[in-house]
Amino acid sequence: MNPIQQFLTGHGHQLQLWVFVSLFILSWNIENVAGIIFNYKKWKHAFTNGPFILTSVPGQLLLGFAFIKTIEWTTQHQFGFLYYLPFSKTPLVLFIITFVFLDFGEYVYHVTMHKVKRLWMFHIVHHSDPVVDVSTTLREHPGENIIRLSFTLFWVFISGAAFWILMLRQIIQAFTTLFAHMNYRLPEKADSIIGLVFITPNLHQVHHHYKQPYTDSNYGDVLSIWDRLFGTYKKLPAGELIFGVDTYMKKKEINSFISLAKLPFGKYRKANNDHQPIQTDKEL
Repeated sequence: MNPIQQFLTGHGHQLQLWVFVSLFILSWNIENVAGIIFNYKKWKHAFTNGPFILTSVPGQLLLGFAFIKTIEWTTQHQFGFLYYLPFSKTPLVLFIITFVFLDFGEYVYHVTMHKVKRLWMFHIVHHSDPVVDVSTTLREHPGENIIRLSFTLFWVFISGAAFWILMLRQIIQAFTTLFAHMNYRLPEKADSIIGLVFITPNLHQVHHHYKQPYTDSNYGDVLSIWDRLFGTYKKLPAGELIFGVDTYMKKKEINSFISLAKLPFGKYRKANNDHQPIQTDKEL
């Protein structure tokens, strides 16, 4: 194991945290200067989403321990399809193959959260945000946090992914997740090039549009290639975007932490295609 692999294995969690915090602060300030939406109370919005950091801690600790034990077992028993692939002992090739596989796993997870009604009720907490900015990355129900990590744990188990690769991927994912949720849009020419391979803010904002079929599009985590391959890729002009979910547009439901925490356990609501929400500064 080379020095970089050793460092990621021993200090990956700490590095991931510092990278996320640093990028969050940087993204926050970029939004202040070059954002596309300014007519909302940004700090109030952030304080609605912020508490979800604390509620995710128990799941993070529990699943973090499970990840360590699972990777220890797969390493000891050489378990997982990655061990049987050619060039599996070449770090760079192994990283690329593992990264692509785990990213595909994130795509499968994301589609599943949208298509299974009860799982969608957890994921809707994230989608109900009336403004998409970097604080939206924090807006994840603790139930979904456990579900998401459980999916990743399964992909790690069947693949035999190395711990250092998982940590490096998580660091890259921290960057791309914050980037995709920024209150910012790339110039169209840049987006048309970068978006060929990677999820951009322009593409992910379409995913946060309040109505289907756009809500059910652009599922990619880091890579946009899966949406192009499986026909879930869509574009929508910035002027037509409305963030949120058409069945959950009431201020008390989407701007209250307590209401959001209880939301997954409520009754499933079908989309109302005639519902036209009106967003004002007061609602945000």
